Amino acid sequence: MKIKHFKWPIFISILLLIGVLVQQYLPELYEVYADSTIKIVIDGKKVTSDVDPFISKDRTLVPVRLIAEELDSIVEWDNDNRAVHISKEDTHIVMRIDSNLIEYTNSNETNYNILDVAPQIYEDRTFLPIRAVSNALGVGIDWDGDRRTVYVNSSEESEVTKFFDLEISSVKEGQTISGTIDLSVSGSVPAEAAEIKYLLLDKDEATGFVIAGGTDLTKIYKWVPAMEDNGSKILVAAFYDAQGKFLAGDSIAITVNINPQIVLEGIREGQLITANRVPLSTSLNFSPAYVKYEMINPDNGAYYISPGVDPEQVFTMIPVMEDKGRMSVKVIAYDTEGNAYEGDYVNINIDVDRYLYLGGVSQGQSIDGSVTLTSQRNFNVTETEYIIVDNNTGVETILYSAGYGSYTWFPGPELAGSKNLYLRVKDTAGNTYSSSPVTVNVVGSPKLLLQGVGPGQVLSDRANLNVRTNVKLDSIKYILTNTETGQSQLLYEGQNREYSFTPTTGQDGSWSIRAEGSYGGNTIKTEEVKFTIYTGVLYSARPVIEKELFMDFVSELALSTKETTGMSAALQVAQAILETGWGQSVPVDKYRGQFSYNLFGIKGEGTKGSVISNTWEEYNGVAFRVDDYFRAYNNERESWQDHKDLLLLRERYAPFREVMHDSTKGAWALRRCGYATDSQYSIKLIDIINRYDLKELDRVTI
Repeated sequence: MKIKHFKWPIFISILLLIGVLVQQYLPELYEVYADSTIKIVIDGKKVTSDVDPFISKDRTLVPVRLIAEELDSIVEWDNDNRAVHISKEDTHIVMRIDSNLIEYTNSNETNYNILDVAPQIYEDRTFLPIRAVSNALGVGIDWDGDRRTVYVNSSEESEVTKFFDLEISSVKEGQTISGTIDLSVSGSVPAEAAEIKYLLLDKDEATGFVIAGGTDLTKIYKWVPAMEDNGSKILVAAFYDAQGKFLAGDSIAITVNINPQIVLEGIREGQLITANRVPLSTSLNFSPAYVKYEMINPDNGAYYISPGVDPEQVFTMIPVMEDKGRMSVKVIAYDTEGNAYEGDYVNINIDVDRYLYLGGVSQGQSIDGSVTLTSQRNFNVTETEYIIVDNNTGVETILYSAGYGSYTWFPGPELAGSKNLYLRVKDTAGNTYSSSPVTVNVVGSPKLLLQGVGPGQVLSDRANLNVRTNVKLDSIKYILTNTETGQSQLLYEGQNREYSFTPTTGQDGSWSIRAEGSYGGNTIKTEEVKFTIYTGVLYSARPVIEKELFMDFVSELALSTKETTGMSAALQVAQAILETGWGQSVPVDKYRGQFSYNLFGIKGEGTKGSVISNTWEEYNGVAFRVDDYFRAYNNERESWQDHKDLLLLRERYAPFREVMHDSTKGAWALRRCGYATDSQYSIKLIDIINRYDLKELDRVTI
């Protein structure tokens, strides 16, 4: 930083103005030495004020107004930004209340410095540490501890000096950042330091966002800027202790002007592609919200574009026969506002071999139940046939025929023995292709599978009973058994497989149900399915607060967490919105009505035990709802803290913690760490954050 020397009498009556404009701000508490009054002497003359200097955090703070009345300056108060603007001729200084950043402009050149103690308002007066006053006024200011006196000498010149022996070493003052860059600091790291943060601040407001950092104080951190970072900025490196108290830092002016570099990796220009699966990835010099992969066949005009996907994950391209020939592939990156940044096309040639094989079974497999057969191919078809061949007789039978799709095969006793299975398909040109046969051994035991009620289900409403079987039934009956008394009752008997069972009052308790089928004089049975009947009052999810109040409600919780952990408040709020439907669907105990205060749908046991709610399972191909235990808490704050503990303490979320300060990177990291199975979970979070401008919750200052 180029040091400017200047001498000028500063300030007129800064605190007269502040006293009028900032009276809404409450004074803060300070550690003040009260054994004797601190005196101020300006150019040999003792001056007095209605508010005396004081010592805070081992620094002597003086009232700016007192000095300003003795010196000549122009002072303006920016109420919106709580900033004091002090100017004289071609020199201008900006200081913000409770901000350690100070801005010096001299002869149209602006530099920034980090104060060890921020300007403060005390008893409606603005106070500065005496060293900051010396820097600001360009005059000599000394502290005599024995006499407890501040001496101001306007005949002495002082220069702007840095408060800390620290320097951002990897980026230079005034540098233009065009893409990914390393961040590092040289100098004396405070002994108490526990964390370093790099901040990118807007010049106008001196607020911005954390862009990198961690607990490794000497590490070279990588900053991948986002398009939203473009503009004239202030880069700050700041050290904090374990309680989050600021210790030391440095700041420089930079310009962010990203020159997007979007490189498609995994294929190269002119490459001949013969593989059936081609992993693609993207190399970027900026951080997008998501990327899409676009593929065009210039010969036939075929076009495909992927959904939005994780910029840091592999995307698999699966060439098909229709792609044979030339293909152009590119990646498109999108920022949070939906603006697209396109990479160059990579032109390749596709020459894959046609493949067709039967999926769902393996060579030599024994089949004694239901299997799902699938058609695995890399070309389009108009007709698909699943075919079985008896290896003893050579007789060939079409099991299933359709345009395309899978087939659930449930072979019966008549198919017992060694069989070959294969596919026969017809492509769009009318050509017929067959897969290689898969030899299986069909056991073909008579089977009867119950559908409509699943193990552990709590039945409160009608159940549509049915069966699946691999024999031709003559009749079916459904039998209900009380597991406590052992008494059974016949619900239905007849030829219709479907039966609607509705539990009635008085049947509450533990039951089992089975089906029995008759065929050719034989009887087969399903397994006994144990379930519970409950006909009492059921409670459903309830709101935690009115929808229109939910945003402010959870924002307060998120901001509190951000202050102590650094986790993006925007991301926290977006998760709560997504998981609870704006706070309108919070689990309650379905039987007792106990409210869970569970804002994130976490299963298990919380500080107030658990509540029973519903989740989905599947039995014999039919989905049904079963009871599950969700964590319960005494209040919303306990739920919020438990969710943060989950993310901050579990080893699986270590990659998330590295980027949790960034809402976009954090959203993708959650998905990668297995927080959710929904492939669009991250996109949904990013959309909520951008739609409701939640990123403002992450705004910080120094």
